Amino acid sequence: MLNSLPSSRPSDAPPGPTTHLETYLLAGNFVVGVGYGLQLILWFLCTSYLWRQRSRSWKIIFLLCFLALLLSVETIYAIAEAHSIQLAYVNHRGYPGGPWQYQLDKQNTPTTVLLHTSLFTLTFLGDSLVLWRCWVVWSAFETCAAILVNIFPALSLLASVVVGVLWIVTLSTYHADSQALETAYYAISIILNGLLTSLITFKLLSYRRSVLKLLPSEHGSQYLSLTAIVVESAAIHTAFALVFVVSYGLESPINEMFVGFASAAQQVATYLIIYRVADGKAWTRGMQHSKTMTSMRFDEPQTDSQSSEALPSLPNSDSDAV
Repeated sequence: MLNSLPSSRPSDAPPGPTTHLETYLLAGNFVVGVGYGLQLILWFLCTSYLWRQRSRSWKIIFLLCFLALLLSVETIYAIAEAHSIQLAYVNHRGYPGGPWQYQLDKQNTPTTVLLHTSLFTLTFLGDSLVLWRCWVVWSAFETCAAILVNIFPALSLLASVVVGVLWIVTLSTYHADSQALETAYYAISIILNGLLTSLITFKLLSYRRSVLKLLPSEHGSQYLSLTAIVVESAAIHTAFALVFVVSYGLESPINEMFVGFASAAQQVATYLIIYRVADGKAWTRGMQHSKTMTSMRFDEPQTDSQSSEALPSLPNSDSDAV
């Protein structure tokens, strides 16, 4: 039946000058779709776990609301991305210059503005969560130090919000060239993420070294393993975001793919952090004040000298994890 449809051009026509660029647009849409599917699975796991504990604390209810908001915005982002591809490849497939040129010329359409707005919102939610985790990790050791090290990240987050809002408003209202604001927004965002990841990783690795000097590696592994540190610091997102910003700065069309990777990686990191918080495996503010280590198991009785030795402490409950 499809063979009876008229063809707009011969099947053996040579590819246009932007064909390879249009391929990146389709690949980016595919990445967003796969990322959305993965996030649906993680959302279901996190929500199911939190729902069973909803009576434990008001903070659990807050996390459930946060997850609902996160999924709602991510759904809008995925729909807007799919619709933008439909507009370029189906509704306006005869646009002069092809789909790639259509995307460049129609940056201020409602669909594109909605796409960028949802991406901006997702980034803000993810960055806010990691900033909170940075505060929790550092305040577990010293509140004054935590305040000092989190001042610049907090100001950077505020700056990214201001620049991001200006970018969206310029894009939607004044129909002006917003590339400078877009570039500034992405630059601030990657600086913020890199800084937060570095601060969390530095503090956890420092404490990990002190623990491993006194205890076998299996003790406290749920808090201090390298995997736990990668999750706590959202290093997965920072790595993909860095690649995206570099490709964007070089004006490489591959950034159409990596913006999908970076967004999906941020949401995956967010879900993993929330799951660890709900499961009581995340770092807590009361960690340094705990007097016992419930993860410790001794095969032999302790001597008096062993029991009197000062050891770094780990949380003995999940009551402070949220």
